[in-house]
Amino acid sequence: MSPTHDERIRIKAAMERILTGESENSSGALTIVALAVEAGVPRNALTQRHLDLKNLFYQKVRALGGTPDSEQRLRREVARLKRLRKDDAEEIRQLKADNEALVGALHLAQLENEELRQQLAEAGGKVHVIARR
Repeated sequence: MSPTHDERIRIKAAMERILTGESENSSGALTIVALAVEAGVPRNALTQRHLDLKNLFYQKVRALGGTPDSEQRLRREVARLKRLRKDDAEEIRQLKADNEALVGALHLAQLENEELRQQLAEAGGKVHVIARR
């Protein structure tokens, strides 16, 4: 019996154990990682050598009405990232509005400063000292 044939037998047996909820060596999650652990084979055996068994496993998982754990995790992550993106977009809008307001305030302060400098120059350069308290 070739090593590849032995792997296929172990993967098929592990597939049945996981799908029936009787996993012995893994967490029993409906993932390729759990299937590889359950079968005692490296994960790349399923992702490179036995793609047909990987696809069969996912097909059986979907037939049971379940969604693979990896897909559920990815869907949660996508939803979380969409919320973050929405929050970031709102923060960026607010920061842009704040920036515009600050630029306007700076412009007004510069105009006022220039006006005060002109008044000082017109007064003949006289500066009145204000007593300290």
